Amino acid sequence: MGKFDGRQANYIEGARRNVPGLDGLHRMTGILLAERVPEDGRILVVGAGGGLELKALAEQQAGWTFDGIDPSSDMLALAQGTSSGSASRVNLHHGDISSAPDGPFDGAVCLLVFHHISIEDRKVTLHGVRQRLRPGAPFVLAHVSFPLSEPDHAMWIERHVEFGANARLDEDRRNAGKAGMRDKATIKSPEEEQAYLQEAGFTNITQFYHAFSFRGWVSYA
Repeated sequence: MGKFDGRQANYIEGARRNVPGLDGLHRMTGILLAERVPEDGRILVVGAGGGLELKALAEQQAGWTFDGIDPSSDMLALAQGTSSGSASRVNLHHGDISSAPDGPFDGAVCLLVFHHISIEDRKVTLHGVRQRLRPGAPFVLAHVSFPLSEPDHAMWIERHVEFGANARLDEDRRNAGKAGMRDKATIKSPEEEQAYLQEAGFTNITQFYHAFSFRGWVSYA
Protein backbone atom coordinates (compact mmCIF):
# COMPACT_ATOMS: atom_id res chain seq x y z
CA MET A 1 0.00 0.00 0.00
CA GLY A 2 1.41 3.36 -1.05
CA LYS A 3 1.54 6.51 1.07
CA PHE A 4 -1.57 7.96 -0.57
CA ASP A 5 -3.48 4.68 -0.28
CA GLY A 6 -2.53 4.52 3.40
CA ARG A 7 -3.82 8.04 4.07
CA GLN A 8 -7.03 7.26 2.23
CA ALA A 9 -7.57 4.05 4.20
CA ASN A 10 -6.84 5.82 7.51
CA TYR A 11 -9.29 8.60 6.69
CA ILE A 12 -12.07 6.18 5.77
CA GLU A 13 -11.44 4.03 8.83
CA GLY A 14 -11.43 7.09 11.11
CA ALA A 15 -14.64 8.50 9.64
CA ARG A 16 -16.50 5.21 10.03
CA ARG A 17 -15.18 4.74 13.57
CA ASN A 18 -16.17 8.23 14.71
CA VAL A 19 -19.54 8.68 12.99
CA PRO A 20 -22.20 6.12 13.93
CA GLY A 21 -24.15 4.89 10.94
CA LEU A 22 -22.04 6.79 8.38
CA ASP A 23 -22.97 4.55 5.45
CA GLY A 24 -26.63 4.86 6.44
CA LEU A 25 -26.29 8.65 6.63
CA HIS A 26 -24.96 8.70 3.07
CA ARG A 27 -27.82 6.51 1.85
CA MET A 28 -30.43 8.64 3.62
CA THR A 29 -28.84 11.77 2.12
CA GLY A 30 -29.18 10.32 -1.36
CA ILE A 31 -32.82 9.39 -0.76
CA LEU A 32 -33.69 12.86 0.54
CA LEU A 33 -32.00 14.57 -2.39
CA ALA A 34 -33.60 12.26 -4.95
CA GLU A 35 -37.08 13.27 -3.82
CA ARG A 36 -36.60 16.58 -5.65
CA VAL A 37 -33.38 16.36 -7.69
CA PRO A 38 -33.88 15.27 -11.32
CA GLU A 39 -32.03 12.29 -12.81
CA ASP A 40 -29.52 14.64 -14.44
CA GLY A 41 -29.27 16.92 -11.39
CA ARG A 42 -26.31 18.98 -10.29
CA ILE A 43 -25.25 18.73 -6.64
CA LEU A 44 -23.06 21.05 -4.57
CA VAL A 45 -20.98 19.27 -1.90
CA VAL A 46 -19.57 21.61 0.76
CA GLY A 47 -16.56 20.23 2.63
CA ALA A 48 -16.00 17.55 -0.01
CA GLY A 49 -12.50 16.66 1.22
CA GLY A 50 -12.05 12.94 1.68
CA GLY A 51 -14.71 12.20 -0.91
CA LEU A 52 -16.84 9.66 0.94
CA GLU A 53 -20.16 11.40 0.27
CA LEU A 54 -19.14 12.10 -3.31
CA LYS A 55 -18.46 8.41 -3.87
CA ALA A 56 -21.66 7.30 -2.13
CA LEU A 57 -23.94 9.74 -3.94
CA ALA A 58 -22.35 9.10 -7.32
CA GLU A 59 -22.91 5.37 -6.87
CA GLN A 60 -26.54 5.95 -5.90
CA GLN A 61 -27.35 8.23 -8.85
CA ALA A 62 -25.58 7.56 -12.14
CA GLY A 63 -26.91 10.73 -13.80
CA TRP A 64 -25.95 13.31 -11.19
CA THR A 65 -22.93 15.61 -11.51
CA PHE A 66 -21.12 17.12 -8.55
CA ASP A 67 -19.17 20.25 -7.64
CA GLY A 68 -17.21 19.75 -4.43
CA ILE A 69 -15.44 22.48 -2.46
CA ASP A 70 -12.95 22.22 0.39
CA PRO A 71 -10.31 24.60 1.83
CA SER A 72 -7.75 21.79 2.22
CA SER A 73 -5.77 20.79 -0.87
CA ASP A 74 -4.65 17.58 0.86
CA MET A 75 -8.24 16.58 1.58
CA LEU A 76 -9.24 17.39 -1.99
CA ALA A 77 -6.49 15.06 -3.19
CA LEU A 78 -8.04 12.33 -1.05
CA ALA A 79 -11.47 13.16 -2.47
CA GLN A 80 -10.14 12.84 -5.99
CA GLY A 81 -8.85 9.36 -5.21
CA THR A 82 -11.92 8.23 -3.30
CA SER A 83 -14.33 9.36 -6.03
CA SER A 84 -12.11 8.30 -8.95
CA GLY A 85 -14.71 5.81 -10.17
CA SER A 86 -16.96 8.75 -11.06
CA ALA A 87 -14.24 11.25 -12.02
CA SER A 88 -16.02 12.39 -15.19
CA ARG A 89 -18.97 13.62 -13.09
CA VAL A 90 -17.01 15.32 -10.28
CA ASN A 91 -15.45 18.79 -10.33
CA LEU A 92 -13.41 19.80 -7.27
CA HIS A 93 -12.71 23.40 -6.22
CA HIS A 94 -10.18 24.59 -3.64
CA GLY A 95 -11.57 27.13 -1.16
CA ASP A 96 -14.64 28.06 0.86
CA ILE A 97 -18.19 28.68 -0.36
CA SER A 98 -17.04 31.75 -2.31
CA SER A 99 -15.04 29.37 -4.55
CA ALA A 100 -18.13 27.39 -5.52
CA PRO A 101 -19.73 27.92 -8.93
CA ASP A 102 -22.79 30.15 -8.92
CA GLY A 103 -25.12 27.31 -9.92
CA PRO A 104 -28.02 27.08 -9.84
CA PHE A 105 -27.76 23.68 -8.18
CA ASP A 106 -30.55 21.15 -7.81
CA GLY A 107 -29.41 20.15 -4.31
CA ALA A 108 -26.60 20.58 -1.80
CA VAL A 109 -24.90 18.60 0.95
CA CYS A 110 -22.67 19.56 3.89
CA LEU A 111 -21.74 16.59 6.08
CA LEU A 112 -19.48 16.55 9.15
CA VAL A 113 -18.13 20.06 8.59
CA PHE A 114 -19.84 22.69 10.74
CA HIS A 115 -18.43 21.62 14.11
CA HIS A 116 -14.99 22.45 12.62
CA ILE A 117 -15.74 26.08 11.61
CA SER A 118 -16.71 29.27 13.38
CA ILE A 119 -20.27 30.54 13.71
CA GLU A 120 -19.53 33.43 11.36
CA ASP A 121 -18.12 31.08 8.70
CA ARG A 122 -21.11 28.81 9.23
CA LYS A 123 -23.56 31.66 8.57
CA VAL A 124 -21.65 32.77 5.48
CA THR A 125 -21.65 29.19 4.20
CA LEU A 126 -25.37 28.73 4.77
CA HIS A 127 -26.20 31.96 2.94
CA GLY A 128 -23.82 31.02 0.13
CA VAL A 129 -25.41 27.63 -0.31
CA ARG A 130 -28.91 29.11 -0.25
CA GLN A 131 -28.04 31.63 -2.96
CA ARG A 132 -26.74 28.87 -5.24
CA LEU A 133 -29.79 26.58 -5.03
CA ARG A 134 -32.85 26.51 -7.26
CA PRO A 135 -36.08 27.43 -5.45
CA GLY A 136 -37.31 24.40 -3.50
CA ALA A 137 -34.02 22.51 -3.86
CA PRO A 138 -33.04 20.28 -0.89
CA PHE A 139 -30.09 20.90 1.40
CA VAL A 140 -28.83 18.11 3.67
CA LEU A 141 -26.72 19.13 6.68
CA ALA A 142 -25.20 16.89 9.38
CA HIS A 143 -22.59 17.34 12.10
CA VAL A 144 -22.03 17.24 15.87
CA SER A 145 -24.84 18.92 17.83
CA PHE A 146 -25.99 18.41 21.41
CA PRO A 147 -27.25 20.40 24.42
CA LEU A 148 -24.87 23.04 25.77
CA SER A 149 -26.16 23.33 29.33
CA GLU A 150 -24.38 21.41 32.06
CA PRO A 151 -24.19 18.61 32.97
CA ASP A 152 -25.38 17.53 29.51
CA HIS A 153 -22.59 19.33 27.63
CA ALA A 154 -19.76 17.60 29.51
CA MET A 155 -21.56 14.26 29.34
CA TRP A 156 -21.94 14.43 25.55
CA ILE A 157 -18.28 15.35 25.06
CA GLU A 158 -17.37 12.30 27.15
CA ARG A 159 -19.67 10.09 25.09
CA HIS A 160 -18.43 11.45 21.76
CA VAL A 161 -14.76 10.80 22.56
CA GLU A 162 -15.50 7.38 24.04
CA PHE A 163 -17.41 6.29 20.95
CA GLY A 164 -14.58 7.27 18.59
CA ALA A 165 -11.79 5.90 20.77
CA ASN A 166 -10.11 2.68 19.86
CA ALA A 167 -8.33 0.22 22.14
CA ARG A 168 -4.96 1.91 21.56
CA LEU A 169 -6.10 5.33 22.77
CA ASP A 170 -4.69 5.87 26.26
CA GLU A 171 -6.21 8.09 28.96
CA ASP A 172 -3.98 11.08 28.17
CA ARG A 173 -5.07 11.09 24.53
CA ARG A 174 -8.70 10.66 25.48
CA ASN A 175 -8.42 13.66 27.80
CA ALA A 176 -6.73 15.64 25.03
CA GLY A 177 -9.63 14.78 22.73
CA LYS A 178 -12.14 16.02 25.28
CA ALA A 179 -10.20 19.25 25.78
CA GLY A 180 -10.06 19.76 22.03
CA MET A 181 -13.82 19.44 21.76
CA ARG A 182 -14.35 21.92 24.58
CA ASP A 183 -11.83 24.48 23.32
CA LYS A 184 -11.76 24.13 19.54
CA ALA A 185 -14.97 22.58 18.27
CA THR A 186 -17.93 24.82 17.43
CA ILE A 187 -20.86 22.91 18.85
CA LYS A 188 -24.37 24.32 19.06
CA SER A 189 -27.65 22.92 20.27
CA PRO A 190 -30.15 21.42 17.80
CA GLU A 191 -32.46 24.39 18.38
CA GLU A 192 -29.71 26.85 17.44
CA GLU A 193 -28.82 24.79 14.35
CA GLN A 194 -32.37 25.06 13.05
CA ALA A 195 -32.41 28.78 13.80
CA TYR A 196 -29.29 29.30 11.66
CA LEU A 197 -30.96 27.47 8.76
CA GLN A 198 -34.07 29.63 9.09
CA GLU A 199 -31.98 32.79 9.24
CA ALA A 200 -30.31 31.81 5.96
CA GLY A 201 -33.71 31.43 4.29
CA PHE A 202 -34.22 27.66 4.38
CA THR A 203 -37.73 26.31 5.01
CA ASN A 204 -39.46 23.05 6.01
CA ILE A 205 -36.53 22.10 8.24
CA THR A 206 -36.72 18.52 9.50
CA GLN A 207 -34.28 16.54 11.62
CA PHE A 208 -33.93 13.13 9.96
CA TYR A 209 -30.82 11.75 11.68
CA HIS A 210 -29.74 11.45 15.29
CA ALA A 211 -26.89 9.08 16.07
CA PHE A 212 -25.28 9.67 19.47
CA SER A 213 -23.59 13.11 19.24
CA PHE A 214 -24.41 13.67 15.55
CA ARG A 215 -27.59 15.10 14.06
CA GLY A 216 -28.76 15.77 10.53
CA TRP A 217 -31.40 18.00 8.93
CA VAL A 218 -33.00 18.35 5.54
CA SER A 219 -34.32 21.75 4.49
CA TYR A 220 -35.31 23.51 1.29
CA ALA A 221 -34.30 26.68 -0.53
